[in-house]
This record gives sequence, structure tokens and C-alpha cells, in this order.
Amino acid sequence: MELAKRATGAMLALGMMATAASSVAQQAAPPSDPPRARDLGVPFDGTPGRLNAITDVPGIEVGHTTLISGDGDLVVGEGPVRTGVTAILPRGKTYDPVYAGWYALNGNGELTGTTWIEESGWLEGPVMITNTHSVGTVRDSTIEWAHKRRFFAPLAGEPDTFWMLPVVGETYDGDLSDINGFHVKKEHVFAALDGATGGPVAEGNVGGGTGMITHGFKGGIGTSSRVVSTGGGEFTVGVLVQSNYGIRDTFTVAGVPVGREITDLTTTYGDHNQETGSIIIVIATDAPLLPHQLKRVAQRATMGVARNGSYASNGSGDIFIAFSTGNPGAWSREQPANVTSLSNDALSPIFRATVEATEEAVINALVAAKTMTGINGNTAHALPHDRLREVLRKYGRLVESGPTETD
Repeated sequence: MELAKRATGAMLALGMMATAASSVAQQAAPPSDPPRARDLGVPFDGTPGRLNAITDVPGIEVGHTTLISGDGDLVVGEGPVRTGVTAILPRGKTYDPVYAGWYALNGNGELTGTTWIEESGWLEGPVMITNTHSVGTVRDSTIEWAHKRRFFAPLAGEPDTFWMLPVVGETYDGDLSDINGFHVKKEHVFAALDGATGGPVAEGNVGGGTGMITHGFKGGIGTSSRVVSTGGGEFTVGVLVQSNYGIRDTFTVAGVPVGREITDLTTTYGDHNQETGSIIIVIATDAPLLPHQLKRVAQRATMGVARNGSYASNGSGDIFIAFSTGNPGAWSREQPANVTSLSNDALSPIFRATVEATEEAVINALVAAKTMTGINGNTAHALPHDRLREVLRKYGRLVESGPTETD
């Protein structure tokens, strides 16, 4: 398996980093070789890439900064803290904008920078994900990072002219974290961006997903990929989610009503069936696609989360962005470009791959996440691996070759 290095290089570095400007400590890298959904015997359609991660799309880098500190009662400004930031760089540290499109299934959330994506068709920087009340800090810090790292193309004859409209998404972690303490700082954003790498991607309680909850279980970051042949070539579709949505009653895994079978292990506060929460989905592909085609791809993530039981409730922010690393070097302020794209008739395998990888990325987030206690003793329980297998077996859906690990 490719799981022995599930933590990204960024997490390995960031997990040991001291935070000089804050009392918040960064979480160490997760244990090596943690099981993922397929390892537990969950059946999924499609052929994943080598890592079954968004980084199977060549050139993509992912970085996390994870902030975990404190226990007990909430003291605003002090903690407890269960939050972070995640960075996805389409071409790593190389400034080369990519075609993009986006879609809001339900707009009770935020993804900054999308007005310009809709207008121009280009994603000109990283995609960042954090908690709801840190969007401004992450946005401003990303601008400063890009300026300091010269991650931009200046205007002709004006080498210091610079402007940026960063893309920053959010989901709410205030059930577990001191969200109004504003603990995500500039140095955490810089660390996630500078530490981003290719290779395996850490999942679960990491980065922006640290304090998130999904279908009444502990959620967070998850990823998956698919390899497809279409339009005369072989292409990869990769998905990364920050999952924080859904009620227990509707939760399904591989078509099995897991939420109706596992009705205990509810959160120790509030109603685990409250119709609030959000999910940010980032879809990447190396297939050469144009912005209007990528918007169509982004729309298909809807069916991926629907397979797991989402119905996009009024209180949920379900916002998706898709980009293509095809056509490198096409972006320019002055010069025309010759670009290629798949035909519309060739898109169906890309659509299917998006649905499949989105479905699996969410379940990977749930399988990777560990039980977490946060503010005021609030606890979100992990999805128990052994009981998940029992339910899948009951409905004849378990792949019996999977291991028997429990959370």
C-alpha cells in the first residue's frame, strides 16, 4: 500500500514546529499506515490513482497547518483550539494560472475570489480552506505570501505592481473550537503554503478540517482520485474535501443506511440531526478543459455528496471549485494562446470520476478522523471501523478482504 507515508511532507514539518506568536501547538503527524475506507472493505466504483488522492494529478501540492491546544471550558481568545488551514496549489510553487469553474449547491458559506473566476475563467493562485471566522486572515495572509514569494506575474514595465483575489473557503468548527478567538494567524498560513508537497495527503483531523463534523461523526479532510480514458487520452481526476455537513439519519456508505444502523455515539452537545454544516470540495484534473466545462465538472460533485446522504439543507454551505492543469503556460496578460480541450462528448467519464472520487473522499475523511473533545467538553465521536464493517456485511456490501481494524 501507499499508506506508509500518509502524512504529507508539510505535516511532518509542521507538526513539530513551535508557534512563536501563539500558545497554540501544532499537531504531530498522524500515525503511519492508517486505514482508509477501501482498506476497511468499503466498495467503491472506479479506478483510483496510485495514491488515491488529489495529488495523483501531476504538479498538485497540499499543505496543512493543524492547531490543537487546551481543554475544558471555552475562554474566548484562549481556547480550547481545534482548527487550522489547508492549502492546495495547482502547480506547486510555480506561478502558472489554471482554467477553473465553480458551483454553489447551497450558498450558506463562503468561497472568496469566485467572482473573478466566473468573469475571467482563471484560478490565479492556491485554494485555501479554513474555519468560517478565519477567512479574512487567510485571505490577507495569502496575498502577503504571494507578494513575498514573488508568486505573481507583474505588469509589463511595472515589476512591483501586484494584485490578487485569493480563493479561500470555509466550514464552521465552532462546536469544538474557540472560533471567535481567531487563532489562525499569518504564520500558520505561510507554513501551510511553504510546506505544501506532492505525495500522500494527511486526512481526518488535520488542517482546516481539524474541528469538523460530518453526519454526526467526526469529519475533516478527505481525498480520492480516479483514472479515466476519454477523448483519446488517459487522465486523472482528484478530489479533496473539507467535510462538515449532514445529519445522521440520512448517512449512507456505499448505498447502506449506516446512519440508521449506528444511532448512538452522537455528539455530547446539541442535536446530531441539526440541519447545519458545510462542505468545500476541490476538484482537479489534468484533462484539458475550458472554464465552462469545469463549471459542469464542479456541478457533478453534488451527486457525490448526495450518495453519502447530503440533501443540501438550508443551513449548509456546499461550494465546489474545479480546475484543470492542462494547457500549461496558456495564461498571459498580453499574448494570445493556443489551447486544447476535450469535446463535450468526451466529458462523461470525467463527470463520473468526479462523482465517484467525491463520494470516496468524504468517507475517507470519516474513516481517518479520530474522536475529538473540544470546547466545554463537547465530543464528536469517530465513525467506528468495526461497526461500519458489520453494517456493510449485514447488507452484503462488505469487501471481505478488508482488515478488521477498529477506531
